[in-house]
Amino acid sequence: MTIRPALLIAGHGTRHEGAADALRALVRVLGEQHPEVPVAGGFFGAPASPLPLSGAVDALVAQGATRLVVVPLLMAPTGPIRETLPEAVARAVAAHPGVRAVCEPELGPDPRLLAALERRLDEALGGGARRPEDRDRTTVLLVGRGAADPHANAEVVRAARLLWEGRGFAGVETAFVTLAAPDVPAGLDRCRVLAAAAPQQGQRQRQEQGHRIVVLPYFFFAGDLLERLRMQTEGWAAAHPGAEVLGAEPIGAAAELAEVVVARYRAAVADGAAFAGRAAEDARPTGDALPGTALSATSAGGPA
Repeated sequence: MTIRPALLIAGHGTRHEGAADALRALVRVLGEQHPEVPVAGGFFGAPASPLPLSGAVDALVAQGATRLVVVPLLMAPTGPIRETLPEAVARAVAAHPGVRAVCEPELGPDPRLLAALERRLDEALGGGARRPEDRDRTTVLLVGRGAADPHANAEVVRAARLLWEGRGFAGVETAFVTLAAPDVPAGLDRCRVLAAAAPQQGQRQRQEQGHRIVVLPYFFFAGDLLERLRMQTEGWAAAHPGAEVLGAEPIGAAAELAEVVVARYRAAVADGAAFAGRAAEDARPTGDALPGTALSATSAGGPA
């Protein structure tokens, strides 16, 4: 009997127990929805993570898996980092001769994830925020992780444009928690200035009810990054007591995220050539994960 390729979900860069719980919840949901697919999840790029990627690989191999489809929980490329996903996966599979893995690219602004982000915005606004008059007085600050690579940061800007199109918000600006400009305070400054200057319809109502800014995390789970974002937001709000600033929650283990992960898994399984060593071209001049990069214990320098 041929064993199905296993699904390995890879989070990045956190030692936060809340993020680990969210990833466990996502794995549990996918396991219940697709019992025929072995699934596990872990984090790379964070020493002493409560849910390490290597442990997830060990668990899948213990279930008999010899092929792994690795789906990263990344909204945008990370840029150059100490350990890339292919490197982390290669190190994890090195202890398991005969096991092969293929790393899929970051999830990006998939329409389903944009829908999940829009729901988080509605929740931050207290529901009932789909009325044009409500959204017309709301500016969104979409905040990415930040990277040293401009191509990675440009993906966040692209997502902001896609989130703004057709949703009726006054605007969607971008900022970054670390490594890139504008930082969160500068992004909030820009939101305030643009809101005051924009001669849009509904200006009288905005003057009567006031403009508001929603800070929306462009990453999946709570953790150190989210805590830093909230501290920066609270500091700016304290210095601008006249501004109404609301904080949205990250996507979390949403149903849309589960759908996107499964779609990526199915696409990789359908492309059987991925496990034969195919490596797709990647136009980004970075050290990021290559879409479709196939790895094995032998190619990783592990036991032959």
